[in-house]
Amino acid sequence: MTVLQWTATLVGLSFALYIGIAIWSRAHSTSEFYVAGKGVHPLANGMATAADWMSAASFISMAGIISFLGYDGSVYLMGWTGGYVLLALLLAPYLRKFGAFTVPDFVGERYYSQTARVVAVICAIFVSFTYVAGQMRGVGIVFSRFLEIDIVWGVVIGMGIVFFYAVLGGMKGITYTQVAQYCVLIFAYMVPAIFLSMLVTGIPIPQIGLGAADQETGTFLLDRLNGLHQELGFTAYTDGTKSTLDVLAITAALMVGTAGLPHVIIRFYTVPKVRDARISVGWALVFIALLYTAAPAVAVFARTNLLNTVTDQPYAEMPEWFTKWETTGLISYEDHNGDGLIQYVGPDAVDAAGAPVQNELTIDRDIM
Repeated sequence: MTVLQWTATLVGLSFALYIGIAIWSRAHSTSEFYVAGKGVHPLANGMATAADWMSAASFISMAGIISFLGYDGSVYLMGWTGGYVLLALLLAPYLRKFGAFTVPDFVGERYYSQTARVVAVICAIFVSFTYVAGQMRGVGIVFSRFLEIDIVWGVVIGMGIVFFYAVLGGMKGITYTQVAQYCVLIFAYMVPAIFLSMLVTGIPIPQIGLGAADQETGTFLLDRLNGLHQELGFTAYTDGTKSTLDVLAITAALMVGTAGLPHVIIRFYTVPKVRDARISVGWALVFIALLYTAAPAVAVFARTNLLNTVTDQPYAEMPEWFTKWETTGLISYEDHNGDGLIQYVGPDAVDAAGAPVQNELTIDRDIM
């Protein structure tokens, strides 16, 4: 079987699994539809919460943004992970104890104010639409690459599939579907990460491989990447450009934003007891940490591979993955000097004579 056939088979089986679980666990009552009957085990709820959070934003874009931003990308790791600490300490147990189905219900009843309830509804809608926009783009990227179609059609197909099993199973169906989704997600992320780590550093644990020496040159991987960056006119990969205040502000905003996501908060209504809500957050942090600690390593491996693959190489000899991403419109090349070689450079790049070099390659940050 070809790689495409294997991919199609595995993707088809995973979707069949999701839809099968949604049908098996479909809701039979209002309580099951909205809060899964409040009978989900904390371990399963932790996995579902992790899958809920680590969807397109983390699975696709986390390594990409760290790969492009380098050290500055660490604020996203700190902010998004820290948000779950806020959830565990300040939100999850109290929301579960109160017993309302939605955050606006909680706010309205807690402050005895219909106005507060309306404000909470508006905030929830605004946050949801903002978040869904990013998630749907991620879905579009996956389907556009898999089916080799335009990203717009990828979004449409992805929305149709999600709509089907969400409406069919409600929160109960979604919960157990996301347990399976987490297993598929972490397997799909960690297996390439492990092989990349072994290929680049000889160490099978990506988190350790990030700080190890490159097998090819014997220099530390991050030192090598810093050198490549500076040679091509980029800022050194491990040099941060943000001020301390900027880092604190972004991290705080991400923490509060994570803690306030409606689709994450609703997860803590699905467990039997208040104590289980806290335990769910703990398990979610464990499951999220598996991916989040590997993401910086994947970012470094991918960035190093990209620079070595495309820099000053003939466009006609680019590997298959390059041309397939071009089909989706998420990679584009424009030969400004007509030499047929790809100049992928930063804003400070100059040639041997000291003249500025123009970048010829544009890469969407979500696909790194």
